[in-house]
Amino acid sequence: MRLQKLVSLIKEKDFDGALISPGTNLYYLTGLTVHEAGERLTVLVVSADGEYRLLLPSLYKNVVRNFPVTFWRDGENPYDKLAWILAELHLSDGRLLIEDTMRADWLMNVMRLGPFEFHPLSSLVRELRMRKDKHEIEMMGHAAKAADRVFDEILSWNLVGMRERELALKIELAIRELSDGISFPPIVASGENAANPHHEPGNRRLRKGDMVILDYGAKWKGYCSDITRTIALGRPDERLVEIYEVVKEAQERAYKAVREGVLTREVDRAARETIEKAGYGEYFTHRTGHGLGLDVHEEPYIGPDGNLILENGMTFTVEPGIYVPGLGGVRIEDDVVVHDGKGKRLTRAERELIRL
Repeated sequence: MRLQKLVSLIKEKDFDGALISPGTNLYYLTGLTVHEAGERLTVLVVSADGEYRLLLPSLYKNVVRNFPVTFWRDGENPYDKLAWILAELHLSDGRLLIEDTMRADWLMNVMRLGPFEFHPLSSLVRELRMRKDKHEIEMMGHAAKAADRVFDEILSWNLVGMRERELALKIELAIRELSDGISFPPIVASGENAANPHHEPGNRRLRKGDMVILDYGAKWKGYCSDITRTIALGRPDERLVEIYEVVKEAQERAYKAVREGVLTREVDRAARETIEKAGYGEYFTHRTGHGLGLDVHEEPYIGPDGNLILENGMTFTVEPGIYVPGLGGVRIEDDVVVHDGKGKRLTRAERELIRL
């Protein structure tokens, strides 16, 4: 059980316990789908002795069963109940791990309950979440297939004249029909807008001669996919066609560099050196990739300063890009898992330049 593995790590690292608020860590550790409850305090308390208790608003009384839980009603002070739980689990003071994304007002109120020493939960949970098991990789594979199918659908649409935000909405709807939902709002960046890696789709209409970056992802049973393809509408500027080929080569070299035992920065270097050799180094402005799982961005990160050693079961993106202000940009991204000692693509949509 994942909670038991966390307890073992808490003991090993000499912490007294952990406070975990709603988010992917809570889902990962318990399998409970407890959505963000707004201002209503929701927290899982775990002790190094292996005891745990979930504090929940009474709204969840008919939802969460077969789990140690204390409910509180509107009008009650949930921090009084949290103090009682902490005392019951012998956690009224000491070294506590705290959920990195806990609301600031919750944390400030928790700080008043005792002389705690807080440390980020991610420092331990990442050791559990970075290495995916067979079931997790299957879920990610399903999400990746949904992303591939959506790309095939996009190629059948009449894109010229469509607004970026209109295309982004169509992509989102297509993802929702094939999966449990989007892993992040789709990016559609056309023409000169493609020089912005995280462009927010706007009212610009797609037109002949554009290169268009399409970046989106699906979710399946909580697990994410994340794919980027860049397509051409008609005949784009020849410099952009050249850039496309450089990015494709950089992505392929980085993918082939993925091996068990390799440092993450070596994967980044494979992409970065290819782009620098072609004279576009200053236009590759982000890391080569990021971890992928229950969150669309998690460990391991594939960047120039990455000193993590790749292991079987690690999943991440490989997504080099070149972005030239005033001209446009190109990014090609796949989801990759370290499997049997080498890289294996989960997303498999066409990577050759497609001209519509």
